[in-house]
Amino acid sequence: MAEPQVLADAVPEKTVRTGADDSSAPVRRPRRADWRKRAEIAILSGPALLMFVGFVIFPVMLASYYGFFKWNGFGWPTEFVGLDNYLLMWRDDSFREAVSHNFIIVVLSLVMQGPIAILFALLLNQKIRGRSLIRVLIFMPYVISEVIVGVGWSLIMQDAGALNSLLEKWGLEQFQQSWLADPSIAMGTLMVIITWKYIGFAVILMLAGMQSIPEELYEAAAIDGAGFWKIQWSITLPLLGPTIRIWAFLSIIGSLQLFDLVNIIWGQYIASIAGTSTMATYMYQNGHLAGSYGFGNAVAVMLFLISLVIALTYQRFVLRRDTEGAVTGESGRKKRK
Repeated sequence: MAEPQVLADAVPEKTVRTGADDSSAPVRRPRRADWRKRAEIAILSGPALLMFVGFVIFPVMLASYYGFFKWNGFGWPTEFVGLDNYLLMWRDDSFREAVSHNFIIVVLSLVMQGPIAILFALLLNQKIRGRSLIRVLIFMPYVISEVIVGVGWSLIMQDAGALNSLLEKWGLEQFQQSWLADPSIAMGTLMVIITWKYIGFAVILMLAGMQSIPEELYEAAAIDGAGFWKIQWSITLPLLGPTIRIWAFLSIIGSLQLFDLVNIIWGQYIASIAGTSTMATYMYQNGHLAGSYGFGNAVAVMLFLISLVIALTYQRFVLRRDTEGAVTGESGRKKRK
């Protein structure tokens, strides 16, 4: 009678079935499916991961290394200067002004583009004639190259450009200004150009967020007697919150890294005089043009660190409410449990 017991013990655990009462017994699953899943993930994400490491992580690490040297860009850097490049950077009034200009652009971009984009999206979310054409016209500046936009606006805003000529033709000579060279209005000119260029992207995002709001909410509010603006304030804006926060995040990062429009319109030297320089134009002027690539890499690292800190802080305190409610997040899984 002992032989059946021996045979039962020799059977692998995953094949032992003693009845319905033993359904909770541990069962070993085959590992082939796990390895297959891991191989699929590696094959699909491997190329993107290699591209990210090769074109993002590795350049950042290399720039961090070069930032500790005095280097003219030729050969391997050998003159180690430690933190001198970073100390020289922060002691420079031009760099501190560039940093302040970036933060001014961040604030003005949010204040100017946000309300305008929401108003345009509210208009285009209504059933009006020609709204498809209006959407195309609003979004068109966003897809135009920055070089074309910069050259076009620089020709319009010159002292003898189209804008001042038009004001003179209309008899409004008192409103003629040096739109690009006057430090008191140059930043305003830049913000008008930035708003014209990027407002289409904000409008499309807001419009997509509005169209995802259930129509039943608007119908119920209308039945309760709420007016148009009351409905937008009580329903549209709260439910549009995640879209607004994502757009604000993209706008902040883009404003911190602004380079092309400023460099094309004002040039590498006039921007600092006109009061429109940014950290990126400072890096280009004092790094590439000056032949001081070690210092330029230090400025690039500082720009990266400032953007990273702001991005992580924004994600931690602003986007947290959106990520916590995501069904794919860890907190979402905990809530479902």
